[in-house]
Amino acid sequence: MQYRVFGRTGWKISEIGYGMWGMAGWTGSDNKEIEDALDLSVELGCNFFDTAWGYGKGESERILGRLIKRNTSKRLYNATKIPPKNFTWPTKPHFTLDDCFPPEHIISYTEKSLKNLGADAIDLMQFHVWEDSWVKDDRWLKTAEKLKKEGKVLSWGISVNRWEPENCLETLKTGMIDSVQVIYNIFDQAPEDQLFPLCEKLNIGIIARVPFDEGTLTGTLKKDTVFPADDWRSTYFVPENLIPSVERADKLKPLVPSGMTMPEMALRFILGNKHVSTAIPGMRKSPHVKSNLGASDGKGLSKDLLNILKGHRWDRVPTSWSQ
Repeated sequence: MQYRVFGRTGWKISEIGYGMWGMAGWTGSDNKEIEDALDLSVELGCNFFDTAWGYGKGESERILGRLIKRNTSKRLYNATKIPPKNFTWPTKPHFTLDDCFPPEHIISYTEKSLKNLGADAIDLMQFHVWEDSWVKDDRWLKTAEKLKKEGKVLSWGISVNRWEPENCLETLKTGMIDSVQVIYNIFDQAPEDQLFPLCEKLNIGIIARVPFDEGTLTGTLKKDTVFPADDWRSTYFVPENLIPSVERADKLKPLVPSGMTMPEMALRFILGNKHVSTAIPGMRKSPHVKSNLGASDGKGLSKDLLNILKGHRWDRVPTSWSQ
């Protein structure tokens, strides 16, 4: 496992972290399988775990808390998120701070997360959605400062809405935000335009989420793939999204180097960007942990292949199904 410095926090975190959305709220979850996968990730050097209260109403946080207790001899970083008060993902431009993150809500969910994690402090607390216009209402900032002074939160971050990487730039300039979590993968390269350069200037850590484009960059989805009704992907992969996603993914298959899988190529593309601190694929099974963490070996893709993959950029804008 290779490690990178997480912005101005100075933490050395694994360049492949653990995305814990799939720990709760997705179909097919098995507790023992999940715990075995998490334990294996620690053995293989993963030390950064990203969860949220919204993942199973705190269940994913409790799973992480148990993992940390099983590994007290190792420094594992916990990163979680405060859900918006109106429980609407993503936010809309007309939402106010009171709709999503009034001070009392920030404090309440910080306390809930601390309890779920069984921790004295949250390493990285993130706002699970964001609107850059909220920077004008400094109540969120004062509340974040208060929780930091009390030692309950060590660092603050923002999780940017899907396909809105610029919807946080002014907020980053406040100096309160230590990290940004953003969708970045072979298709979604827009963060390179403005977000990454600003993060480099301000020394802000970058968490690359959705490295496999919700599954299409694994190469396993088909145009007729159907998800269970209680799986959120059933509403995300509507035909107008699924079909073009699969078509674009199919064009990448001939580019996968010999001896490499498509998911591995997808992860190595992300790690080829020096601005990225860590990528957080979702992993529920031990084989996924082995293969994904195996991409962190210091061996990158060739410059020629990286340049070719750059040409597969797909600029998209939020729509009714892009949760």
